[in-house]
Amino acid sequence: MRILIIEDDLRVAELLQRGLEEHGFTTTIAYDGVSGKKLALQNDYDLIITDIILPKMDGIDLCKFIRQSKPNMPIIMLTALGTTDDKVDGFDAGADDYLVKPFEMRELVARIRALLNRRANSNNNSITILNYEGLEMNLHTKMVKRNDQDISLTPKEFKLLEYMLQNPERVLSRTEIAKKVWDTHFDTGTNFIDVYINYLRRKIDREFEHKLIHTKSGMGFVLKREDN
Repeated sequence: MRILIIEDDLRVAELLQRGLEEHGFTTTIAYDGVSGKKLALQNDYDLIITDIILPKMDGIDLCKFIRQSKPNMPIIMLTALGTTDDKVDGFDAGADDYLVKPFEMRELVARIRALLNRRANSNNNSITILNYEGLEMNLHTKMVKRNDQDISLTPKEFKLLEYMLQNPERVLSRTEIAKKVWDTHFDTGTNFIDVYINYLRRKIDREFEHKLIHTKSGMGFVLKREDN
């Protein structure tokens, strides 16, 4: 498996390279955003790891550029910025996962393997259309519609809604969503998942009479038609 590391701190970049290669990965390092963008677009990698704060081009803009050309490329962001807003910015740019420095190498490797496994399972999935109560998602074109009205979602909103469409009328806990959509476990005190649920509600439900996304107090969230 080939991994591109985009990190301007020489010491951190070399630690990442050494740790990943000890686990059997082949790595390439770029020390600024522009070089990382060039390598990412010109070569075939299985996964990209990038810092957010980079010279020449920051990791947010870099992630957006990569997503345009390689929409299915797994991307992990590494950063010292750990607030909910920082994480939302990273995921909205197209990142699949987010690790706050400092972190343990074994945790990073676990995140990498989870993303690669999910990508492989997605490639083997023959289902391309998910549909529930007029809400339709095309997994191939990445288009979402409700009653033939186009709905624009960020990459992470898309993945959250995809999981809910795969599990309609079943209450999904925050822990389950964190594990299945983000491949991680968030601090139980975070409002991070609630933030994304509210984003989806505004886009999926606000303009429609029948609401589909509901909160079950003390339990989680459910995709279900409930008549007013």
